[in-house]
Amino acid sequence: MLPAITDADEYVRTRDGWHALAERVLAPALHSATGHIGLRVDDGITTPRFGADDRRVRAWVGNLEDHTAGGGRTTSLTTLGAAADFVGVDACADTGVYTPTTTTDPTAWIAGDDHSATALVAWFAFGDTILRAWAAAHADESPSTVQLWPEHFDLGTDLGPDDGRRANYGASPGDADHPLPYLYVGPWDQSVEGALWNATGFKGAELTHADLVAAPDQLAVAAEFLATRLAGLGSPN
Repeated sequence: MLPAITDADEYVRTRDGWHALAERVLAPALHSATGHIGLRVDDGITTPRFGADDRRVRAWVGNLEDHTAGGGRTTSLTTLGAAADFVGVDACADTGVYTPTTTTDPTAWIAGDDHSATALVAWFAFGDTILRAWAAAHADESPSTVQLWPEHFDLGTDLGPDDGRRANYGASPGDADHPLPYLYVGPWDQSVEGALWNATGFKGAELTHADLVAAPDQLAVAAEFLATRLAGLGSPN
């Protein structure tokens, strides 16, 4: 079950810190070896395994791990500079794939508080469960890999035919228009209209964290949200 978020301001600070971690530490470590930036969810946020030694850099509440087939190291998650030094990346470097928007201050505290970090990790785990099941159920509609994109700091996939019905399906931990997390559907055809398409700040649909927390069956409500929006693509209603 998704935990309630009781302090929105602290949650936003924690989310911003983890965004910096994803954008300036995890993704650069992956990109320097593979040219890719897409992250994953695994009891936290992580790179996929990469390189000949199956390296993986993963963060979970309060901790940062750098693991290879030969063993691993773990340290406390504290500041941006400490995280970058531990992983061996330059937090100020530009991968050339995206324009970083998060802090470059090495003293910036990125761990957040444990309650907010736990809520953030729980959100990504929930989103990963929903989106993987959604992609598997629509395997015949060319779903993309469910990935956590460091520059936007949201988890998503896209699927559907390229005839106005393809859309992005995702789990955002929040953004400038949303202090708290939400599920979303973003149609590639931006002409959608009607009550289904209720999003703030973008053309699409959203289901709020508060609505999910209040639901007796959160997974069912989330699945219904995605299904009704898929059914509504191409429809004015």
